[in-house]
Amino acid sequence: MKRWIPFIKSDPVVSVLRLEGAISAATRGMTLNDVGLATMIERAFRRRKPAAVALAINSPGGSPVQSSLIAERIRRLADEKKIPVYAFVEDVAASGGYWLASAADEIWLDRSSIVGSIGVISANFGFQDFIQRHGVERRVHTAGKSKSTLDPFQPEKAADVKRLKVILDQMHATFIAQVKERRGSKLSDDSALFSGEFWIGQTGVDLGLADGIGHLVPKMKERFGDKVKLVPYVQKRPFLARFGAQMAQDALGVAEERALYTRYGL
Repeated sequence: MKRWIPFIKSDPVVSVLRLEGAISAATRGMTLNDVGLATMIERAFRRRKPAAVALAINSPGGSPVQSSLIAERIRRLADEKKIPVYAFVEDVAASGGYWLASAADEIWLDRSSIVGSIGVISANFGFQDFIQRHGVERRVHTAGKSKSTLDPFQPEKAADVKRLKVILDQMHATFIAQVKERRGSKLSDDSALFSGEFWIGQTGVDLGLADGIGHLVPKMKERFGDKVKLVPYVQKRPFLARFGAQMAQDALGVAEERALYTRYGL
């Protein structure tokens, strides 16, 4: 009520954006993507004139494009509204999850948080021996010699691997540029920084990937006073998923997400 009375100063408001889960263009389950988060992010920056936006991040990464789109939206609104952004890493902000964290002006960790994994990965399976053993004949017809690149039902070709490596290197360079632009002189000159390696807590701080050890509530009270109001913004589950109508699809998404978290021992 106080904020509607003239001449009485309102308590500061901090919008808290929860970014939790794998990052993917797929709309199943609780994956993070730009389309699914757009409205929530816009509201966090525009409603109630926030003094800051805090990102509560717990993500093992995923799509580099979706990571870029989400981070760019956050930066665009932060610059437009002149609102500072603080990232607070929970269990993990690795790979694309760290890309999201890099959108913040400051990054804070728990002593056991995992950060880093600044690299790009492509993984699949080869089924050519399997289908041969089971008498399956693969029939593929293409127009364009590279149309069947990296076909998992054919033996791996050196030319395909070489082409894939070029693409991965280009994506990696984009990721590195994002981190260098956002973290600047805070980064150490450790040669392992962009190797895809990941670190925990204080080591991440020492490397310049974060600004310190700190948690969301006490840090926001330290910056904006004990009366600061934290307003949460949480992604809602898809309507059908709430009633089990997408159970099988969601199970696949959970399996993929668990595989990502397992890479970091979580």
